[in-house]
Amino acid sequence: MPRLDDVNEQSEPPTPAPVRAQHATPAGDPAATAAGGEPGGSPARASAVVRSVARGLLDLKADPLPRMSRPRWLAWLPHVVLLYLAAAFFAVTTEQLSNHYGVNGSVRPLLATMVAGSIVIAMRWPMAGYWIGLTAAGLIAGEIHGHVGQGQNWPWMPAGLFAFAPVLLLVSLRVPPRVTVGAVTVVVACTGLAEGLFRPEHSGTGTPGAILLFSFTGLLGYALRATRLTRTKLVEQETLTEEERARRTLLEERSRIARELHDVVAHHMSVISIQAQVAPYLVENPSEELKENLAGIRANAVEALTELRRVLGVLRSENPDEATGPHHPQPTLAELEGLVENVRAAGLDVTTEIAGIRRPLSPGVELTAYRIVQEALSNCLRHAPGSRVEVGIAYGPRDVHLCIANTVPTGPVPPSMGAGHGLLGMRERAGMLGGELAAGPRPDGGYEVSAVLPMDPVPPGGGPSPASETIKKDS
Repeated sequence: MPRLDDVNEQSEPPTPAPVRAQHATPAGDPAATAAGGEPGGSPARASAVVRSVARGLLDLKADPLPRMSRPRWLAWLPHVVLLYLAAAFFAVTTEQLSNHYGVNGSVRPLLATMVAGSIVIAMRWPMAGYWIGLTAAGLIAGEIHGHVGQGQNWPWMPAGLFAFAPVLLLVSLRVPPRVTVGAVTVVVACTGLAEGLFRPEHSGTGTPGAILLFSFTGLLGYALRATRLTRTKLVEQETLTEEERARRTLLEERSRIARELHDVVAHHMSVISIQAQVAPYLVENPSEELKENLAGIRANAVEALTELRRVLGVLRSENPDEATGPHHPQPTLAELEGLVENVRAAGLDVTTEIAGIRRPLSPGVELTAYRIVQEALSNCLRHAPGSRVEVGIAYGPRDVHLCIANTVPTGPVPPSMGAGHGLLGMRERAGMLGGELAAGPRPDGGYEVSAVLPMDPVPPGGGPSPASETIKKDS
């Protein structure tokens, strides 16, 4: 994978501009121009650029060539190709030194090994491979200087010119563009100086070919590197976007749950307030202590209702366009048949089955069970058109079991538009009550959502609920 610091190294931090004096500066004052004028900043910036390029050219740290991300079975293809090129250039360099320039002896395999080794080393240490390849080219130029015939290339052999191109490509793939320009400039300058000062008589020129080949190689490496870095940043941004979307979806669903449960809690708090207010009139000669306790209960209930309305006002102000009104009654499993009829009218074949003794549940469990069935049926409409859906509800002694399963869709499935509230919201609702929810594909190709909700929901603290405590005290 590419390094993130490579992205930051593409441009040098701008040199802070010198602060201009507030008073007038005499025109043509060299000291003033060097201290605070524009011309004084250019040499400093040029010096900083040169130092940055020099540091990059002398940086011999390891930077392994990354594997291909896709297709996976070709992940090591670049490494195999480069090893093959190294072996090929070893053989070609040995042959040209011997047959074209008459260089024999132990120096011939040594120089060929340096040429091939520069490619292999550049796969892990790009700048080290670059300097080894440049050194090999210089040694070969010196070795063949006295053996150059009419029209033969110098200082580069034909094989040496093309053997150095992969090294330069490996460098440009892993270093900032500024360092790539410096590397191309150094090799072209060395070629021009060697040809201008030490060119053998009757030899051919290699500078134009070196300029064209190495410039093209540098541009190709820069383009490939920029594409790789852009793809990496895009993957990172997509990952962050998905995480943010999931987080926002979770918060929206929690807000929706809070708004729905407000009505349930507010109803019970209102009943408590009214009962506390009426209770003194139902007792003959109530004591002052009883009146004070009932008045405190009513005051606390009214205060709790006020806080609930205040929090609900904040939640609803974030979604003013929602269709559900502030006093709309929350649905229960008693309205399941109406929900199923609406889904059938939309074209889905739905059957229901209820096992156990059907009885009313606590408002929170009723609402959660209804919403889970509603969301599961909505998912069947969206993602499994034309399928048959079975909705099962089983009332146990302590839990209520829900199961919504659909067969393989027979109609065209529209593409998903991204993460929604579906499974995330259902799991959130079940977990809020201390229940469990599971969803996944079936062996026959369909899909199933099952949930277990406790009849007596577990409070947030994890201890026994107030209802169970009351039962224990009465028993």
